[in-house]
Amino acid sequence: MSITIAMPRMSADPELTTAQSKYVESLARAGAEVHWVALSDPDAAVAEALTCDGLLLPGGGDMDPAFYGQERIPACGEPNLLRDAAEPKLLRAFLAADKPVLGICRGIQLINVLLGGTLYQDLDSEHPSSVEHHMLPPYNRTVHRVTLEPGILSSLIREWEFGVNSYHHQAICRLAPVLHTEAVSQDGLIEGVSCPDMRFLLAVQWHPELIYREDPRNFAIVKAFADAVRGI
Repeated sequence: MSITIAMPRMSADPELTTAQSKYVESLARAGAEVHWVALSDPDAAVAEALTCDGLLLPGGGDMDPAFYGQERIPACGEPNLLRDAAEPKLLRAFLAADKPVLGICRGIQLINVLLGGTLYQDLDSEHPSSVEHHMLPPYNRTVHRVTLEPGILSSLIREWEFGVNSYHHQAICRLAPVLHTEAVSQDGLIEGVSCPDMRFLLAVQWHPELIYREDPRNFAIVKAFADAVRGI
């Protein structure tokens, strides 16, 4: 069965879009095709995305803290106006349609905020830690460990702790009430969530698409999403 995954176009720059090819490669290995969705018209983006079978919310820049009732501090990145306008609408539409959703990096943050949670705007100042959260390349290696809670990830990975890569400077602060914690980093940050009320909603703070070839546990995350889209 052929399945198509909607992904927001992260930039109008073709070179920058090409740089995100690991999302495409990992999903292709799981048997899914990516359909890039332009965001210049949010309502048109929603209509186009809903023709697809699932939604992947990829990494990227910081969300506008106004979404969770805060003023932006200087260490918070400049909001991406296109993504901030369109991606919440995309997520709401897929939640309403109960179509599978996978969030990665910015994706987990967007999901948490949209469902009522908050973020640390800058981990260095708001959650100081010796754990490496903003690694240097190469990104297909692990830099810290996460502990898994009973849930989707633990059933996929069949371990209670494993190493992950890490490239972010924001993270979940207050968890949205409807979300379930799936994974926690060594310094107490929530790095994996799911939503029991949804057919399939899973999100992680790390980047499985950058390490899936080296670590089958991370490919299992991508494959579980593709399988959910297929209805397996």
